Amino acid sequence: MKELSKQYDPQKTEDDIYKMWEDSGFFNPDVCIEKGITDADAETFSIVLPPPNVTGTLHIGHAAMLAIEDTIVRFNRMQGKRTLWIPGTDHAAIATQSKVEKILKEEENKTRYDLGRKEFLKRVDVFAQDSHDTIVNQSKKMGSSLDWSREAFTLDEKRSHAVRTAFKKMYDDNLIYQGARIVNWDPIGKTTVSDDEVIYKEEVAKFYYLQYGPFVIGTSRPETKFGDKYVVMHPDDDRYKEYKHEQEIELEWINGKITATVIKDEAIDMDFGSGVMTITPWHDNTDFDIATRHNLDYEQIIDFDGTLLEIAGEFAGQPITDARQNIIDKLDEKGLLVKLEDDYVHNIATAERTGGTIEPQIKKQWWIDVNKEFEQNGKKTTLKILMQSAVRDNLIDIIPEQFEKTYFHWIDNLRDWCISRQIWYGHQIPVWYCQNADENEKCTQPIVSTDDIISCPHCDGEVKQDPDTLDTWFSSGLWTFSTLGWPEQTDDFLTYHSTNLLETGYDILFFWVARMILMTRYILDGEVPFKTVYLHGLVRDEKGRKMSKSIGNVINPMDVNKKYGTDAVRLSLMIGSTPGNDAKMSEKKIESYRNFSNKLWNIGRYITTQDIKETSDVSINSPADAWIMSRLSQTISSVTQHIENYRLSQAGEELRDFTWTTFADWYVEIHKIEKNDTVLIHVYKTLLKLWHPFIPFVTETIWQEMFDEDQILMVTKYPAPQETSMKEDVLNTFETVKEIITHIRNIRATYTVPANSEINITIITQDVKNITTQENLIKKLARVGKITIQTEDTPQTESASAIFTDGKLYVHLSGIIDIEKEKKRLEDDIAQTEKYIKSIQGRLNSEQFTKKAPENIVQQERDNLIQAETKVTESSQHLENLTN
Repeated sequence: MKELSKQYDPQKTEDDIYKMWEDSGFFNPDVCIEKGITDADAETFSIVLPPPNVTGTLHIGHAAMLAIEDTIVRFNRMQGKRTLWIPGTDHAAIATQSKVEKILKEEENKTRYDLGRKEFLKRVDVFAQDSHDTIVNQSKKMGSSLDWSREAFTLDEKRSHAVRTAFKKMYDDNLIYQGARIVNWDPIGKTTVSDDEVIYKEEVAKFYYLQYGPFVIGTSRPETKFGDKYVVMHPDDDRYKEYKHEQEIELEWINGKITATVIKDEAIDMDFGSGVMTITPWHDNTDFDIATRHNLDYEQIIDFDGTLLEIAGEFAGQPITDARQNIIDKLDEKGLLVKLEDDYVHNIATAERTGGTIEPQIKKQWWIDVNKEFEQNGKKTTLKILMQSAVRDNLIDIIPEQFEKTYFHWIDNLRDWCISRQIWYGHQIPVWYCQNADENEKCTQPIVSTDDIISCPHCDGEVKQDPDTLDTWFSSGLWTFSTLGWPEQTDDFLTYHSTNLLETGYDILFFWVARMILMTRYILDGEVPFKTVYLHGLVRDEKGRKMSKSIGNVINPMDVNKKYGTDAVRLSLMIGSTPGNDAKMSEKKIESYRNFSNKLWNIGRYITTQDIKETSDVSINSPADAWIMSRLSQTISSVTQHIENYRLSQAGEELRDFTWTTFADWYVEIHKIEKNDTVLIHVYKTLLKLWHPFIPFVTETIWQEMFDEDQILMVTKYPAPQETSMKEDVLNTFETVKEIITHIRNIRATYTVPANSEINITIITQDVKNITTQENLIKKLARVGKITIQTEDTPQTESASAIFTDGKLYVHLSGIIDIEKEKKRLEDDIAQTEKYIKSIQGRLNSEQFTKKAPENIVQQERDNLIQAETKVTESSQHLENLTN
C-alpha cells in the first residue's frame, strides 16, 4: 500500500484521471464487453445527454445535469450493466444564428443578407464548431463518462438523414401539411418563433376606451383596429339581447363609415369591461379562433416589418409605435375616444433572441396536425392520443409525479405544431417546387424527398427547395433514436432503444420531452423514447434568486471547479436538490463539500501511515467491528435503493453521514485503539466504490495512489449488502457503549470539563459482563479514569447523570470543576434567559407587533421563544443534576 500525499490537489490530478478513463475505452459499453468487464448478455442501461446548444459555454444548470446523469451512469456501469450514455450538441437554429448575426453586426456592421446564404452559413458553422469544442472540453472537466465515440450533432449528416426520413413519413401520412394559420412573428428576426422562444415582459401602457357605434370597446393597441368589422358579445349577455347574431350595424370609425357585423360567441367574458369586443383575426390568437369558428374574413393590418399597411389609409407605412398616438389623436378629434387610462399593466410578448415585439400574423407555414386520425398497429389514433396514453397508461413515469398534471394540461390543449422557420441555419425543409408548375399540371404538387432533388421527376425541369428551415425541436425530437442510427436498424438501435431515462429540466417538459414522445411513438409504431423522465429544477443563488449577470450572482462552473475541485461542485449540485425543485447554490456550500473530499482523503492518509498490510480477508474481533460491518451493509442497501429510484440527494446524505460520523468519527478512532486493519481497509475501499459515482475524481485518485489493483475504480463491481451472522446482542453492546460515550462527551461539554482532565464514572446496568469487556474503549474515547459498574442505582453526589437504553450513567464532577461556581453560572444563565423569554412574549402578545411587523420577523421571534424555553429546560436539568 502506497502512502498518500499530505493534501489532495484536484488541479494536479483531474485531467490525468479523466485521460486515464478515456484511454481505457470503458465509456464505451462495447469495450467493456470485449475486456470482460461486462457480460455480453447483461441488462442494458441507456440514456442520451440532452444536447447543449452550440451557442457558447455550459452554465451551472448544465453542470447540475451532467453531475446527476454521470452519477446515475457510473452507478449502472459499476453494477455490470451494458451502460451507454450518448453525447451530442444541438445546432439550436434561431439561437445560434442570432448570435452570429449579432457578432457580424458588431464587428463588421453587416447583416446576413450582405454575405448571402452560403457564406453566412460558413460563418455559423465555424462559430458552432468553436462552441462545440468548448462544450465538449467543459463536459470532460465535469467528469462526464460519455461515450465520445458515439457523439452526435443534430445537424450532422446522419441526423439530417433521419430528419428528412421522418418528415417524408409524416408528409406521406398527411400529418404534415402547409397552411395559413396564426403564428408568433418576430419582425426583427423576420421569422416565426415557437412559444418557448417568447419572453413576456411586464409593461405599463395606456388603455383606451373607444366608441364603436353603440358599444364601448377597450384596447391597448388602437393600431390594429383598422380591420375591426366584427363586434363580438356573449349569446347569454342580457345587456345586448336586442342585437342578433350576424346583424349588421353602420357606424363611424377611424377612416370613415364602416359596416360592422354582430357575432355571438361563448368565448367572450361578460364580466370584463363592457362585455363587448371587436376582433382583429389576423393579429390575435383568440380573435383568429373566433373568426375560424364563424367563417369570418381575415385582413392583415400590420406588415411583417412592423409598419401599417394600406388599409390604415393616411397612417400606412408608419411603424406601429409611431402610429399609435396619431391614431388616438384622430379618434379623439372624431369624438370616438371615451376615456384613457395611463397605468394599464400587462405583459407584452418579445422574441427571446432579438428582443423584437412579437406580432401575431397569419402566415403560410408547415404544420404537424396533432388531431388527424391515422392507423397504427391496427387501431385508429392521433398524435395527441399517443402523447396522452404514453403517460396515462404508465408507459412513461415522470419524476416527480406532480408534473404529470402539467404534462396533461399542455397536451390536452395541444394545437397543431408550426415546424417552419424563416431563417437560414438549420435543416432546410426537404421540399422542392418545380419551376414549370404553371405549364404542367403534374408539376403543381410539392416534391418531398429524403435525398436532394436536382430536377423535376415529371418534366425534368428546374426545381427550387423551400427556403425555410425546420423548427429545432423537430430534429431534437428524434434524439433518442436518431443518435442510435435510425432509420437504419443498427445494433445500437435494436439494443439500446427505448432508453431507460431522460434527465432534463422541468422547464422544457412540453417543449422537448413532449415532442420526443410525439415523434417517437409515431415513427416507431407506439414505442416510447424512454421509460422514465427525471426532471431537475433550476439552480438558484443562496437567497433563492435566479442567477443573472445583472444581479452579479452567476456561478461559473468552470471557475469553481478550478477553485474547489470538480467533486465538490458535483456534490453541492446534488445533495439538497430533489427532483422538480429548484436548488440553492453558493460558494460556501461548494467549499463545505471540498472539505468533505479532503476528509475522505485524510482518512486514506491515516490508513497509509499505519504500516498496514492489505489483505482480502476480513476478521471481526470486537463489537465495534460487528457494528461497523452491519452499518455498512445497511448503508449499501439503502444507498443502492435510493440511486435506483433516482433519489440522489438522499443517497448522498446517507453516505456523507456514514462516512463522516459513523466511520471517521467512530470507527477510525476505535481503530487507533483496537487496530483491526482488515475491517478498516474493507470499509474504506467499499466507501470509495460507493462514493465513486458521486465524486469520481478523488475516489479514483485515492484508488490509484493507495492500492495495487488490476482494475480502475470506475469499472469495479458496485458493493452489494453482505449477509451478517453477527448476533444481535453483540451489536447492541456496541450501541450501548456508543451511547455511554456520547453522554459522557456531552456532560464534559455542558459543564466545561477541561479536555485534559480524566473523570470517574459509575454505570448502572444489568449487562455487567458485556459492558465490562468495553471498559478500555470507554476510557480511551471519553477520557475516563475509573469506571464503576454495578446493578443497583445508589445516590451519587456532585455528579451529572444521564439515562441510556439499558441503564444509567453518573459522571463524578467533584474535584474536577468548582461545583458551586458551576451552579451559580447555571442559575444566572436561567435567570437571564427567563428575562429574555418575557421580552419575546411581550412582543408576541402585542397586536401592534404581530399585525404590523413582516411575517418573517414575527416567525423569527416565535422560533427564538422556542429556543429560549428549550435552553431553560436543559439548564434546569443540568442544575438539578448538580444539586441532587
